[in-house]
Amino acid sequence: MDTTILWAWAEFAARWLHVIAAIAWIGSSFFFIALDLGLRKAPGMPPLASGEEWQVHGGGFYHIQKYMVAPERLPDHLTWHMWESYTTWLSGALMLVLVYYLGADLYLVDPGVLDMPSWLAIVISAGSLTLGWLAYDRICKSKFGEDNTKLMLLLYGILVVMAWGYCQIFSGRAALLHLGAFTATIMSANVFFIIIPNQRIVVADLKAGRVPDEKYGKIAKQRSTHNNYLTLPVLFLMLSNHYPLAFASKWNWLIASLVFLMGVTIRHYFNTKHASDHPKKGPLWTWGATALLFAAIVALSMVPLFGEDEGWEEEALSPAQLRYAEADGFEDAFEVVVNNCSMCHAPEPAWEGLGVPPKGVKLVTQSDVARHAQQIYLQAGVTHAMPPGVANYMEASDRATLVRWYHGALEG
Repeated sequence: MDTTILWAWAEFAARWLHVIAAIAWIGSSFFFIALDLGLRKAPGMPPLASGEEWQVHGGGFYHIQKYMVAPERLPDHLTWHMWESYTTWLSGALMLVLVYYLGADLYLVDPGVLDMPSWLAIVISAGSLTLGWLAYDRICKSKFGEDNTKLMLLLYGILVVMAWGYCQIFSGRAALLHLGAFTATIMSANVFFIIIPNQRIVVADLKAGRVPDEKYGKIAKQRSTHNNYLTLPVLFLMLSNHYPLAFASKWNWLIASLVFLMGVTIRHYFNTKHASDHPKKGPLWTWGATALLFAAIVALSMVPLFGEDEGWEEEALSPAQLRYAEADGFEDAFEVVVNNCSMCHAPEPAWEGLGVPPKGVKLVTQSDVARHAQQIYLQAGVTHAMPPGVANYMEASDRATLVRWYHGALEG
C-alpha cells in the first residue's frame, strides 16, 4: 500500500475539516459582532434587556434581544457557540503535525535561515504557541490590560516581534504559517479559557438564584473583540503558504506585520458600519488606508525574493532528503524533471507571465529535486497535475521513471 498517497489524503481531510470549521467559527463571530453593534434601545423591552434588533432572513423575521448580564429567568434551551472554535484549532493543530512536524525537513527547517535538527524546530514551534498564549493572557489580566487602546498597541508590537522572530528561525513558508497559528491559538484559547468559562459562571449564578457579576461579561467582551480584529490577518497567513510572493520575500516579516494593520482597517469599517449610531455608514478612509497598506505589501514582495546572489548553488540535504538523491534512478528522474519542469520552477521562470516559481518551488539543481521528491511524485508521477495544461509534454514513460525512482528510494 502506498503510504505517501494515504498520507496526502490524510492531509487533505484535515485541511477540509479545518476550512469547514473555520468558516463556521468566523461566520458566527462576524454575525455576533455585527449583532452586538446593531442593538438598539426600544420601548416595551424587558427591564434587563440592553438592546434589540430585527432581522430578516430565509423568508422570515427574527426579533433578537440581548441581556448584558442575564435575564431574570434562564430558559431551558440555551445554545452555546464554542465547538466551531475548538474544532478549528484542533484540526489546525492536526495539519501542523501532519505537514510541518512530520515533514519538518521539507517544510519547517530551512538551513539557509537556521540550520538545526528537526526535533529542535518542533520544540520551538510548540513552545512558542504555548508561551504566546500564557504571555498574552497574563498581560490582559494585568493592570495594563485595563486600558484597551494601550493593550492593543502592545499586542501589535508583540505580533511584529513574533513575525520577525519566526522568520529568523523557520522557512519562509513555515514562518508565516506559524505566525497565523500563534494568533489563532490565542483566539481559540480566549474562547476555551476565558469566554466560555465566564459564561458558565454567569449561568451557574442564575441557576443558583444569584445576581451575576457584570465583570465576567466585560472580560469576555474584551477577548471577543481581540478575536474579531485578528480574524482577517489569520486568514491571510493561513493562505500565504500558497503564495511565495508573501512568504519567500526578504521582507516577509514586515509583510505579515502590515497585514495585521489591514485587518484592523477593514474590521473598523464594518464594525462602524454595523454600529447602531452609524447606521449603514462606515468611514471610507479605512479603504484608502487599506489600499496603501496593500500597495506597500506588493512593493515589498517585489524586492528580489531569493537574496542578492546572482548564481544558483546546490544546498545541503538532510539525511531524509539524501536518500532520494542516492536512490537508483535519480539521474533519470532528475533529467525528466529538468526537461519538463525547470522552465517554470526556476529562480527566473522562462514561462511568460511568471515572475516567481509556482509555490516557491525551484527544480533546477539535484538538491532541489531531492528536496521536493514527494511533491514531484504526487504532482507528476501518480497524477497528471504537473506540468499543467499547454505546458504538458511529459510522456507516460517519464512519469513511470519518477514513480520507480520514488518507490526505490522508499524501499532502499
